[in-house]
Amino acid sequence: MSDRLVQVDHLRQYFPAGGYGRKKRFIQAVDDVSFYIEKGETLGLVGESGCGKTTTGRTLLKLYEPTGGKFTYDGKVVFDIENKVSVDMLPYRKRMQIVFQDPYASLDPRMTVGDIVGEAIDVHKLASSKQERYDIIIEMLRRVGLNSEHANRYPHEFSGGQRQRVGIARALAVSPEFIVCDEPISALDVSIQAQVINMFEDLQAEMGLTYLFIAHDLSVVKHISNRIGVMYLGRLVELADSYELTTRSLHPYTKSLISAIPIADPKVAKASKRIVLEGDVPSPLNPPSGCRFRTRCPYADERCAAEAPEWREVSSGHYVACHHIEKCR
Repeated sequence: MSDRLVQVDHLRQYFPAGGYGRKKRFIQAVDDVSFYIEKGETLGLVGESGCGKTTTGRTLLKLYEPTGGKFTYDGKVVFDIENKVSVDMLPYRKRMQIVFQDPYASLDPRMTVGDIVGEAIDVHKLASSKQERYDIIIEMLRRVGLNSEHANRYPHEFSGGQRQRVGIARALAVSPEFIVCDEPISALDVSIQAQVINMFEDLQAEMGLTYLFIAHDLSVVKHISNRIGVMYLGRLVELADSYELTTRSLHPYTKSLISAIPIADPKVAKASKRIVLEGDVPSPLNPPSGCRFRTRCPYADERCAAEAPEWREVSSGHYVACHHIEKCR
């Protein structure tokens, strides 16, 4: 347990969606999600749009007030909703940071890049003088491939890739231990994506960072992650070592995602079979009973409708929630 930096137990995040009294309705964005991340590790979190990946990351940082569950960071409870435990987040803001998905919306257009990166330094009082503050800002910009000339410019003067680098520099400015990477490359050109991914890996090696890397592109997550968790409609359906998940996946939804990864070899690509799911993703306002994937699963039966599958470890470090693992092998 000493090597676990992040421990999440039964996390829930519901958003009000109208109604009142007994008829009050909620969007079940995240429902009963549990996982851990070890120090220096990258845990990838994948799934289609609306499955709850981003909400999971933001709830851990209390950018959303959690509905339920327990979050333990470096052995200390940050929040435990059931037992009404919640600590002051300011000291943890220095240790936990986030890189947002949209580099165009996440930077204040009225602030210079130097002030954007320096804002957290001011909040946490990390510099004893203006010169030290300036030196930290320039060092952070240098780490992400920018230079001192960029400090006096405004976000609109940069390309999307450069803006995302500014966002990363802002996250690094307080020397965090844990960073939630919320689809940090999805808004970038493909040619820039590889550069940013390599930069994340270099920064992790230099600074000993731990990542929760959220994305919808399994091929990217496979490259950067030590372990990968797959989400569907607010719940984790499978979690395993990166190689294990991509070569010996057990859940039918994971198999479908893996079959959609493009293959560079045309002969292999032609021989591979694409698993196309039928139907649409149900609404998180009214998710299906039992297994949430059953409305699109080829193996679904009455048991899947009657009871939710147990989240269990089927082999060392390989977790899955499915009633019909034997049929999926």
